[in-house]
Amino acid sequence: MLLPITLTFAAACALLNLWIATRCARIRIKDKLLHGDAGHSLLARRMRAHANYIEYTPIVLILFALVEMAIGASLWLWIAALAYIVARVAHAFGMDADEPTAWRAGGALVTWVVMVAMAIAALTIAYTATREIPAPPALSA
Repeated sequence: MLLPITLTFAAACALLNLWIATRCARIRIKDKLLHGDAGHSLLARRMRAHANYIEYTPIVLILFALVEMAIGASLWLWIAALAYIVARVAHAFGMDADEPTAWRAGGALVTWVVMVAMAIAALTIAYTATREIPAPPALSA
């Protein structure tokens, strides 16, 4: 079964992961930091943004795939996937600041909303969808 939304979303997530990792790598290369954050506050915040991304994205991708498999492609799934990507970009930029920002908070909030919405969708599908149980094959004499 082709899952166009999940495939597009997964590709976007992979590219976003690379971008977030590259933001850390640029600091590591410039300041010759091989391990940890060595007390570099911006690197520490970017590392945390990357780790946070990695903590949420796998479960969100799994939810998208399962929901899309169950109901097929729909406009609301496209919108939710786009909202998640935008939220994670906003969160990554927001983590650069020394103080809390609307970008960070908004990115986190939208991430949570998308994740909860997908969980609710999955549960709704699982427990309210009509299930057709195939009849057993007829025995021929």
